[in-house]
Amino acid sequence: MNFNELLNLLSSDNARNICVDSRAVRDGDIFVAVKGTACDGHDFIDQALDNGAEYIVCQSNPDRYDGWQPQAQLGDGSLQASNIETILVDDSTEAAALLAQTLRGNPASQLTNLAVTGTNGKTTVAYLVRSCIRQAGQKCGLLGTVIYDTCSGKSCEAVLTTPDCMTIAAGQQQMLKNGAKYMIIEASSHALSQNRLAGISFKAAAFTNLAGDHLDYHKTEEDYLTAKTRLFSALSPDAVAVLNKQSPHAVSIAKQTKAEILWYSIDAPADITAHIESMDTGGTVFNMDCAGQSAIVKTPLLGLYNVSNCIAAAGLCLAAGLDLQTIATGLSALKTIPGRLEKIDFNCDFSVLVDYAHTDDALKNVLSTLKPLCKGKLIAVFGCGGDRDKTKRPRMAQVAEQLADFIIVTSDNPRTENPDEIIKDIIPGFQNPDSQTIQIEPDRKKAIASAIRTARKNDIVLIAGKGHETYQIIGKQKFDFSDKQIAQEYLKKLK
Repeated sequence: MNFNELLNLLSSDNARNICVDSRAVRDGDIFVAVKGTACDGHDFIDQALDNGAEYIVCQSNPDRYDGWQPQAQLGDGSLQASNIETILVDDSTEAAALLAQTLRGNPASQLTNLAVTGTNGKTTVAYLVRSCIRQAGQKCGLLGTVIYDTCSGKSCEAVLTTPDCMTIAAGQQQMLKNGAKYMIIEASSHALSQNRLAGISFKAAAFTNLAGDHLDYHKTEEDYLTAKTRLFSALSPDAVAVLNKQSPHAVSIAKQTKAEILWYSIDAPADITAHIESMDTGGTVFNMDCAGQSAIVKTPLLGLYNVSNCIAAAGLCLAAGLDLQTIATGLSALKTIPGRLEKIDFNCDFSVLVDYAHTDDALKNVLSTLKPLCKGKLIAVFGCGGDRDKTKRPRMAQVAEQLADFIIVTSDNPRTENPDEIIKDIIPGFQNPDSQTIQIEPDRKKAIASAIRTARKNDIVLIAGKGHETYQIIGKQKFDFSDKQIAQEYLKKLK
């Protein structure tokens, strides 16, 4: 059997289950051996066979896996060992995605698929797109960092920014059942490098920016950009690439795509341009111009970076066929995004906000937004995640020192690293680490409490790094932990 014949089998009444985890394999299943970051599925073919796999899809000739040897190489590119069919493919991750789509009835082909990638802004853009499509009277599924929404009326917390191909296909199938015609997905660099989005034809994809992050995985900025670029090099000529004209990395991406390019920018000539009319603690008002038309957007979102996110979302929606006024109304309708510069409502004379900013670029954007709006002191609480890119740790300290008036360095999600060692990596970024305006408190709960106790009238407290997350990862365990909830608890104690 070759791969096309396997696809035909999945389209028949004799469809089999697909597994990429050998532990989940049952009698008659198809096991796809995928090379992951932590382990290689090819090393678990023997276990899949023991569990009853009838079909093995792999991308290299399995000469021997724990004693199992294929008996013959067939002319059609498959291998046969007793009653086991083994199909060789060039890329098993792509094969898994195509199989998943086929098993679910190719739901991707029945949706208008939109994607957004970039270091920062993906979640905001995705929420904005969904708001605009809802404004147009349509349903839009959303797969991203915060939620997994298949338009059932109930959304669940996301596990990964971009799910695996099996989850995506299942989610798309459910979106169709629930009446959706559109999907917006956040495309992480990890997912793109691992080909999790194979088998999906995108109507449009947007790029926000590229900043220092994930170098623990990609090793170099060039590799990081290459991963992001894969989304655009895969676009067809009748698709649209929505690119940030104010990002130098977008120029490189533009050279690698066959799609039509829609440039967006703030106060600079582009296909979509935003001109800011006002910005204060109540929100932002800007004029959005495109193809000789204009519309006013009044959004509670703050900061230049969020205006940029708005017009990136607008570009995706234009590519999907929405008109400019509907888009402007949809952008204006979104009141808040979980953990994205989210203000904690409480009757006090200072402000407390939580934000997901966990890179130096994101922290700079948020603090730069809050600084001119703050009439008192700007207090920043931040840390850095363990087992992640270490190069950004001192850079985050440098940004905080430049923009905040008082800083509390704490733990984030330390994972398997010692929180004190992570903080030691942060400290060298400060020019004056012994300053009285810098406090070290590894216990994040105590750090939040200290920031709130320190705050006075007209101050702004920013709790950065975890945003929407309701957990803290210590070691390999997740513990209940919400920045927002803990801040609320301490604010109540002030009464």
